[in-house]
Amino acid sequence: MCYLLLNYMSFLLPSQCLCYNVPMEKWDLFRYSFRKTSNFQVKDSIMFNSLIDSGKPLMESLSKFFENMPEVSRWITSISRWIFVALAIFILLRAIRSLLSTKTPVEIWAYFVLPGGIGKPLTHWENVIGRSKSADINIDVMSVSRNHGTLVKKADDSWYYNDLGSTGGSFINGVLVTEPTRVDIGDTISLGGVDCTIASTSLQEDKFNHQARSRITGKFTPWKSIIALTIFQALLIIQLIISKGADLPVTVPIAIILFNGLMWGYSIGTRVLGATSFEIESIAFFLSTLGLAVVATSVPNEMMKQFFTIILGVGLFLFLCWYMRDLDRAMKTRKILVICSVLLLLFNILLGTNKYGAVNWVKLGGFSVQPSELIKIAYILVGAATLDELFEKKNLTLFLAFSVFCLGGLAFMGDFGTASIFFIAFLVISFLRSGDFSKLILVIAAAGAGGLMILRFKPYILGRFSTWLHAWDYPNAGGFQQVRTMSAGASGGLVGLGPGEGWLKKVAAADTDLVFGILCEEWGLIIGVLAILSIVTLGIFAVRSIKAGRSTFYTICACASTTMFIFQTILNVFGAVDILPLTGITFPFVSNGGTSMIASWGLLAFLKAADTRENASIAVKRYKVKGEEYEKIAE
Repeated sequence: MCYLLLNYMSFLLPSQCLCYNVPMEKWDLFRYSFRKTSNFQVKDSIMFNSLIDSGKPLMESLSKFFENMPEVSRWITSISRWIFVALAIFILLRAIRSLLSTKTPVEIWAYFVLPGGIGKPLTHWENVIGRSKSADINIDVMSVSRNHGTLVKKADDSWYYNDLGSTGGSFINGVLVTEPTRVDIGDTISLGGVDCTIASTSLQEDKFNHQARSRITGKFTPWKSIIALTIFQALLIIQLIISKGADLPVTVPIAIILFNGLMWGYSIGTRVLGATSFEIESIAFFLSTLGLAVVATSVPNEMMKQFFTIILGVGLFLFLCWYMRDLDRAMKTRKILVICSVLLLLFNILLGTNKYGAVNWVKLGGFSVQPSELIKIAYILVGAATLDELFEKKNLTLFLAFSVFCLGGLAFMGDFGTASIFFIAFLVISFLRSGDFSKLILVIAAAGAGGLMILRFKPYILGRFSTWLHAWDYPNAGGFQQVRTMSAGASGGLVGLGPGEGWLKKVAAADTDLVFGILCEEWGLIIGVLAILSIVTLGIFAVRSIKAGRSTFYTICACASTTMFIFQTILNVFGAVDILPLTGITFPFVSNGGTSMIASWGLLAFLKAADTRENASIAVKRYKVKGEEYEKIAE
């Protein structure tokens, strides 16, 4: 399948490869080499080439039809703009209604029995035990340390206890705990002289939890949303043909059609595997459709590149979902991710290309990537440590050192927009891991001092703020992009001028930094607001996952990733309309950019992993019942 796709794409490309601007002779060499390593015949390539050739006459016929029928074209354009809005509202509201109306029940995995027979339910896979009020299991005894130890559930349903350097020490069945130690049901855990035990849930409770989850978890089938998106994309193609006519590259409708096939293939495949909820994916597919629409009108020759990066993004999404099914595996590879990220960032610093004042792009041959986008994923995985290592100094030191290196490296490259995103994610991760506001205040103060030092040694950065909130005073200077973005957005009204009818695309970075302006101009303010609301919906889902989250790892990952999504959207939108300085940050899923698209889908996997609803997440292993005895009770 990969061969067919690559071979197909190769024959779509004219003088240069649209995938990262690879020169044609290099692409031919790659294509030849790839074909030599496979058993496929040249006739396959001829078949795809003939498909393209057959598409051109159809495009020309449709163009002539709409050209000769101007009244029909105007009617289609006018009606389509309102249909676009109606379909977008339907897709988004359907996802929001399902996400917000579903109340995920809290699962009880076992009981922590205190002296006197008081059993406190263990509702998470990782639990802090101590005298602190913020501890999951609070033991208000002076001999117990504030954070005495952690009790962690593994994938095989076993429990492990780890002492956090407590004053009174921890003992399991009279044996001093010096490392993570397995605890079986009925074992005695002594914390500062307080004897406790672990008790299992009853079969009746397991039955109730399973039935509650099955009953409350609604089935969000993808078909209505996918059909709505299919109509959306079909109307998009028609609108582009009306607007561009014969000048529209045939690769534009082909890329949209292939993307539609990808949506249907993903939905059918995951549905066959038993998945029942597709709200998160439907939002991502909707935003990716808007992204393709932006590319189609602003840089149509990059359509196949953008489609190909969506495929890579969905592939990364599925890989990360599989990767995070095993928390031990994710934890063991944390140091490897740190090393790879450090090397990648150093590579960027040494060989990066200056673009718009920031050295954040690396070009190798004809390939161009932005390493910082991919490092986002590694940063979250490294930061979201589970509680068995949460309070260990070596773990905290590793994450802090990694954060300082990332922020320092990005600041050195001049990519302060991305650095600010990393910093906000650092604050969220740190708070979720500690719950201590005082430490966050100190971190923010230190960051402020660091920012002042940067301004002192790099005073040119102040120039970027010189026109902030005064763009209309400098319409042909520092406020050039913002003024034109606001003018174009206002001209679009509520439903826009129609795809391809805007003029903002002629402004530099319109398809990336100013993409919100293109959405408002060609698609209307309603679509622009719905795109923002889509990102906000993902954030609301992440917050809701905290209460019912099985693992702290999944919860922190989800909150950190949506923090990046939301803050990235804020910087992009507010920067384009002069509410914030223009930072060069992309709009997730919507802005043109291969690395950004791949990273957006990768970050989406963290949200999918946090979905605890039965048969909803493909990242979390399915609910397991306790053997034949449970089955008898369930009957």
